[in-house]
Amino acid sequence: MIRNIIWDVGGTLFDTYPAIARAFQAALSDFGYSAPVEWIKELAKISLGHCATSLADQYQINKDELAGKFNEQYDRVKPDEQPPFPGVIPICEYICSIGGKNVIVTHRGQVGTAELLEANNMSRLFAGAITRNDGYAKKPDSAAFEAALRIYGLEPDETITAGDREIDITAGQRAGLFSCYFGENGSAAELIIHNFSELYEFILGKNKNCYCMNRVAI
Repeated sequence: MIRNIIWDVGGTLFDTYPAIARAFQAALSDFGYSAPVEWIKELAKISLGHCATSLADQYQINKDELAGKFNEQYDRVKPDEQPPFPGVIPICEYICSIGGKNVIVTHRGQVGTAELLEANNMSRLFAGAITRNDGYAKKPDSAAFEAALRIYGLEPDETITAGDREIDITAGQRAGLFSCYFGENGSAAELIIHNFSELYEFILGKNKNCYCMNRVAI
């Protein structure tokens, strides 16, 4: 029985990539350049560092200066510009209703994570969060996931991890967890979903009979 979920934040709980892409666009404009939003989003889905490096290389500008401009722009983004994905809140509410726990493991800071949760009345749904402020090695290292299991008393065989990047999946699997990948691209995750109603059905015991190699494909 699935009782607990360890969630990623950006691109999983919340639709952050459009705001991130706009912030990178605004940062580029300070240097006199522009780039397509969809391309920036794809770069950012790998990592923000990868996005900054790729854009800096493409336009021959200083990566650290670009990253600084991006941070300035992104700090101005309001929480309501990064809404939760449809279907996320009902899953979190269900987990709470059965006595389970929702926990966050994210590279984001504690303050930014809390702001997103509070703006959407979601703080009540989470037992806690491990953020970059806690000092654990970044994903795909599994240390933060192992800490989450220990700190919040989560049984591994009752816990899954949900994320939108391969580093989320790898980190969760290294911690011995069943992993759920949210996205369109291929993944080594055990479960691949395209929307959160599919994850909800899976948790309830539906749609568990369609297997693709070592993965469950919905």
